[in-house]
Amino acid sequence: MEGQEPAGRSGSGHRSVPHTADLRVEAWAPTAEGCIGELVHAVVGSFADLSGARIVGERGCTVLAVSDADLLAGVLEEVIYRMDADGELPVALAIGRIEGLDGARTVAVRFRMAEAATAALVGAVPKAVSLHDLDLRAGPGGWTGQVTVDV
Repeated sequence: MEGQEPAGRSGSGHRSVPHTADLRVEAWAPTAEGCIGELVHAVVGSFADLSGARIVGERGCTVLAVSDADLLAGVLEEVIYRMDADGELPVALAIGRIEGLDGARTVAVRFRMAEAATAALVGAVPKAVSLHDLDLRAGPGGWTGQVTVDV
Protein backbone atom coordinates (compact mmCIF):
# COMPACT_ATOMS: atom_id res chain seq x y z
CA MET A 1 0.00 0.00 0.00
CA GLU A 2 1.08 3.54 -0.76
CA GLY A 3 0.11 6.76 0.95
CA GLN A 4 -1.80 6.90 4.20
CA GLU A 5 -5.03 5.38 5.37
CA PRO A 6 -8.03 7.58 4.47
CA ALA A 7 -9.37 7.62 8.06
CA GLY A 8 -8.09 10.75 9.74
CA ARG A 9 -6.32 11.76 6.55
CA SER A 10 -4.81 15.10 5.87
CA GLY A 11 -3.43 16.35 2.58
CA SER A 12 -3.32 14.06 -0.42
CA GLY A 13 -2.49 10.41 -0.97
CA HIS A 14 -3.43 7.15 -2.61
CA ARG A 15 -3.33 3.42 -1.98
CA SER A 16 -3.86 0.16 -3.81
CA VAL A 17 -6.76 -1.97 -2.64
CA PRO A 18 -6.89 -5.76 -3.01
CA HIS A 19 -9.05 -6.71 -6.00
CA THR A 20 -9.29 -9.97 -7.90
CA ALA A 21 -7.56 -9.88 -11.32
CA ASP A 22 -7.71 -6.10 -11.66
CA LEU A 23 -6.06 -3.04 -10.14
CA ARG A 24 -8.18 -1.11 -7.64
CA VAL A 25 -6.94 2.22 -6.26
CA GLU A 26 -8.34 4.82 -3.90
CA ALA A 27 -7.15 8.39 -3.42
CA TRP A 28 -7.90 11.51 -1.42
CA ALA A 29 -7.03 15.18 -1.70
CA PRO A 30 -8.40 18.59 -0.72
CA THR A 31 -9.73 19.17 -4.28
CA ALA A 32 -11.32 17.08 -7.04
CA GLU A 33 -8.45 17.97 -9.37
CA GLY A 34 -5.90 16.85 -6.77
CA CYS A 35 -7.76 13.59 -6.26
CA ILE A 36 -7.73 12.88 -10.02
CA GLY A 37 -3.97 13.56 -10.02
CA GLU A 38 -3.42 11.15 -7.12
CA LEU A 39 -5.38 8.44 -8.93
CA VAL A 40 -3.30 8.92 -12.10
CA HIS A 41 -0.09 8.64 -10.03
CA ALA A 42 -1.44 5.51 -8.30
CA VAL A 43 -2.35 3.78 -11.57
CA VAL A 44 0.92 4.63 -13.36
CA GLY A 45 3.00 3.83 -10.26
CA SER A 46 1.34 0.42 -10.00
CA PHE A 47 3.07 -0.81 -13.16
CA ALA A 48 5.95 1.56 -14.03
CA ASP A 49 8.94 3.06 -12.26
CA LEU A 50 9.52 6.31 -14.13
CA SER A 51 12.51 7.51 -12.08
CA GLY A 52 14.97 6.70 -14.87
CA ALA A 53 12.65 7.24 -17.84
CA ARG A 54 13.60 9.66 -20.63
CA ILE A 55 11.38 12.77 -20.79
CA VAL A 56 9.99 13.36 -24.30
CA GLY A 57 7.85 16.45 -23.88
CA GLU A 58 4.48 17.75 -22.80
CA ARG A 59 1.04 16.82 -24.06
CA GLY A 60 -2.31 18.38 -23.31
CA CYS A 61 -5.93 17.36 -23.56
CA THR A 62 -9.34 18.54 -22.49
CA VAL A 63 -11.77 15.98 -21.11
CA LEU A 64 -15.52 16.56 -21.37
CA ALA A 65 -17.95 14.44 -19.34
CA VAL A 66 -21.32 14.53 -17.61
CA SER A 67 -19.97 14.01 -14.07
CA ASP A 68 -16.81 14.34 -12.02
CA ALA A 69 -16.44 10.55 -11.95
CA ASP A 70 -16.64 10.46 -15.74
CA LEU A 71 -13.94 13.17 -15.89
CA LEU A 72 -11.73 10.87 -13.81
CA ALA A 73 -12.38 8.00 -16.23
CA GLY A 74 -11.63 10.27 -19.20
CA VAL A 75 -8.28 11.41 -17.78
CA LEU A 76 -7.23 7.81 -17.04
CA GLU A 77 -8.39 6.70 -20.50
CA GLU A 78 -6.15 9.42 -21.98
CA VAL A 79 -3.20 8.03 -20.00
CA ILE A 80 -3.86 4.51 -21.32
CA TYR A 81 -4.37 5.82 -24.87
CA ARG A 82 -1.07 7.78 -24.81
CA MET A 83 0.73 4.67 -23.59
CA ASP A 84 -0.76 2.47 -26.33
CA ALA A 85 -0.68 4.96 -29.22
CA ASP A 86 2.47 6.98 -28.47
CA GLY A 87 4.48 4.80 -26.09
CA GLU A 88 4.45 7.57 -23.47
CA LEU A 89 3.61 7.72 -19.76
CA PRO A 90 2.98 10.77 -17.56
CA VAL A 91 5.77 11.60 -15.13
CA ALA A 92 3.84 14.63 -13.87
CA LEU A 93 0.58 16.35 -14.63
CA ALA A 94 -1.12 19.68 -14.10
CA ILE A 95 -4.88 19.65 -13.92
CA GLY A 96 -6.85 22.83 -14.53
CA ARG A 97 -9.94 23.77 -12.61
CA ILE A 98 -12.99 21.63 -13.33
CA GLU A 99 -15.57 23.79 -15.08
CA GLY A 100 -19.27 23.39 -15.83
CA LEU A 101 -20.36 23.77 -19.45
CA ASP A 102 -24.01 23.41 -20.57
CA GLY A 103 -24.77 20.62 -18.09
CA ALA A 104 -21.42 18.94 -18.68
CA ARG A 105 -18.08 19.04 -16.87
CA THR A 106 -14.74 19.83 -18.48
CA VAL A 107 -11.13 19.82 -17.33
CA ALA A 108 -7.87 20.64 -19.11
CA VAL A 109 -4.84 18.46 -18.34
CA ARG A 110 -1.14 18.93 -19.20
CA PHE A 111 1.08 15.87 -18.97
CA ARG A 112 4.88 15.80 -18.76
CA MET A 113 5.57 12.61 -20.68
CA ALA A 114 8.33 10.02 -20.59
CA GLU A 115 9.14 7.34 -23.12
CA ALA A 116 7.47 4.17 -21.82
CA ALA A 117 10.24 1.96 -23.26
CA THR A 118 12.75 3.64 -20.91
CA ALA A 119 10.63 2.98 -17.79
CA ALA A 120 11.08 -0.08 -15.60
CA LEU A 121 7.93 -2.22 -15.60
CA VAL A 122 7.01 -3.30 -12.07
CA GLY A 123 3.46 -4.61 -12.53
CA ALA A 124 0.65 -5.49 -14.90
CA VAL A 125 -0.01 -2.85 -17.59
CA PRO A 126 -3.56 -1.42 -17.57
CA LYS A 127 -5.82 -2.08 -20.55
CA ALA A 128 -9.00 -0.12 -19.74
CA VAL A 129 -10.85 1.81 -17.05
CA SER A 130 -13.79 -0.04 -15.53
CA LEU A 131 -16.93 2.03 -14.91
CA HIS A 132 -17.99 -0.38 -12.15
CA ASP A 133 -17.67 1.32 -8.73
CA LEU A 134 -16.01 4.36 -10.32
CA ASP A 135 -16.37 7.26 -7.87
CA LEU A 136 -15.14 10.80 -7.28
CA ARG A 137 -16.92 12.82 -4.60
CA ALA A 138 -16.62 15.60 -2.07
CA GLY A 139 -16.84 14.77 1.62
CA PRO A 140 -16.29 16.52 4.92
CA GLY A 141 -12.50 16.00 4.76
CA GLY A 142 -12.00 16.81 1.07
CA TRP A 143 -12.39 14.69 -2.04
CA THR A 144 -12.11 10.91 -2.37
CA GLY A 145 -12.01 8.76 -5.48
CA GLN A 146 -11.78 5.14 -6.43
CA VAL A 147 -11.31 3.32 -9.69
CA THR A 148 -10.80 -0.20 -10.96
CA VAL A 149 -8.50 -0.67 -13.95
CA ASP A 150 -8.51 -3.82 -16.09
CA VAL A 151 -5.00 -5.25 -16.37
